[in-house]
Amino acid sequence: MKTKDITYIAISAALIAICSWVSIPFPVPVTLQTLGVFLVVGLIGGKRGFLAVLIYILAGAVGVPVFSGFKGGLAVLLGSTGGYIIGFLFAAGVIWIATHFFGQRTAVLAVSMSIGLIICYITGTLWFMLVILRSAEPMSFAAVIGKSVLPFIIPDIIKIFIVLRLIKVLKGRI
Repeated sequence: MKTKDITYIAISAALIAICSWVSIPFPVPVTLQTLGVFLVVGLIGGKRGFLAVLIYILAGAVGVPVFSGFKGGLAVLLGSTGGYIIGFLFAAGVIWIATHFFGQRTAVLAVSMSIGLIICYITGTLWFMLVILRSAEPMSFAAVIGKSVLPFIIPDIIKIFIVLRLIKVLKGRI
């Protein structure tokens, strides 16, 4: 890897962390983590973006407070939201594969980000269910979807549209 690649990856991992700290106060608080992940992968490419997401997750796993609410550590990854964080890696992988085979066109990015988001929801929801099943208060599948997916669908779709616009504006400048 070149120094330029390492720099892009490090700055991008930091950008994802900053986005995770930004919380929009809705009835269920919404962070900009997914926006950061999609923006990074769309701007610096699949391989570097995937590595930036991996470094973000590893930094959080060792205790650096990069996750939402300035949290870090394995407890966060093993907690109820850990599956969604790991899902970011799968989403980045989907975007990387799609753009590798089909190019960086806006339609390719939009579809791959949407598929990546769905995979992130699936990964996160399955992990959430596993964590909840081990707790004293198990929830039904419908209740889990209502709590951990439905409130985020529209904000996440809006984030994808914002990211696609930002990529168009910023791509030539980086």
